[in-house]
Amino acid sequence: MSLHERTRAVLPSWLALYYEEPIELDRGDGRHVWDADGNRYLDFFGGILTTMTAHALPEVTKAVADQAGKIIHSSTLYLNRPMVELAEQIATVSGVGGADDPAKVFLTPSGTEANDAALLLASSLRRSNQILALRNSYHGRSFSTIAITGNRSWSPTSLSPFQTYYVHGGQQYRSPFAGLSDGEYIAACVADLREVLDQVGGDVAAFIAEPIQGVGGFTSGPDGLLGAFAEVLREKGILWISDEVQTGWGRTGEHFWGWQASGAVPDIVTFAKGIGNGLSMGGVIAPTSVMDSLGANHISTFGGSPLTSAGALANLRYLLDHKLQANAAAQGPALFDGLRALGSPAVGDVRGKGLMIGVELVRPGTGDPGDPAPEIATAVLEGCRRRGLLVGKGGLHGNVLRIAPPLTLTSDEAAEGLAALLAAIEEATP
Repeated sequence: MSLHERTRAVLPSWLALYYEEPIELDRGDGRHVWDADGNRYLDFFGGILTTMTAHALPEVTKAVADQAGKIIHSSTLYLNRPMVELAEQIATVSGVGGADDPAKVFLTPSGTEANDAALLLASSLRRSNQILALRNSYHGRSFSTIAITGNRSWSPTSLSPFQTYYVHGGQQYRSPFAGLSDGEYIAACVADLREVLDQVGGDVAAFIAEPIQGVGGFTSGPDGLLGAFAEVLREKGILWISDEVQTGWGRTGEHFWGWQASGAVPDIVTFAKGIGNGLSMGGVIAPTSVMDSLGANHISTFGGSPLTSAGALANLRYLLDHKLQANAAAQGPALFDGLRALGSPAVGDVRGKGLMIGVELVRPGTGDPGDPAPEIATAVLEGCRRRGLLVGKGGLHGNVLRIAPPLTLTSDEAAEGLAALLAAIEEATP
């Protein structure tokens, strides 16, 4: 049996695989990976925005090997130097809290568990199970995070521990407010938020939002929208959770965190993916007054393990020392400009920031916004693979290309990947 056949025989049928003939990634180096047949690919997806700096980054592999030679696991019941050092570094760059209410960090094994922990903090502190979320959002695959995910493709059940209310603002291209200026769009979304709150009985615990929606197809509202929301939320004492699982660590180029484009500071920040560079790492950042509010014992068996913390700390230090946020800002424009200059009738929208780029594909001749074309997106995915390029796919309709290479991307690699991507789009366009 092939590895594909063995996978389907022993793993769930709902476990998605890319490509008609799925590939086994065997090794990686820098921005490239090789499959088990020896084929080389330029990686523009990074294991879903997770290989943030580079494949097999020597600083990370050495930190992991050194730590593995000492102790791999202990749990949070024991003092853990790598975990504390990582938490200190994250708190320092978080932008959360202040001198009178400093930031604290709780580490988890994933972004899903980070959002779980944030929801626990907010609902416990506010004594409420009511949550506001954005339409088209995705926050994880657990029972509680599925309950606040505003995307039917990722919501297999209507059962929920929360009462969730969805508001506008997650995307502009297919919004009922499309065509409005940024200022008018923000005003319309704020009015929608106020209307929803007028209809909610009791206190709402929190509003959770991705500054740029990941699984939703790299969509967002205008800069300043979440800040305008924050003014309304604070009138009513509602906590704001910024889900930075995909937008954090400088990927947008212009800021270290996605929320920094809003003009306001969230009450809670969640993170994961890129910080571990492939290691299982996530977490929550909040001021002491919020983080210490739980009234019961709480631990994590695997969160902040010595091994993952050592690797994540080396990764974060590398990112800061080598100014990779600035590199994202420098390399992104060439990709945006090239995609927008293509002028393909199949490209309905090119959006995002830095090295987080979404390309919405539509059926030519179906107006603006055009009808979603998931079949074209699938054809482009396959065409990129044949040309030695790996990209992602997402969006509510499965018609958005997701482009997010490691932040060490060079200008030559950006040009190489762009050429393959443009050729694949032209080939797939009817």
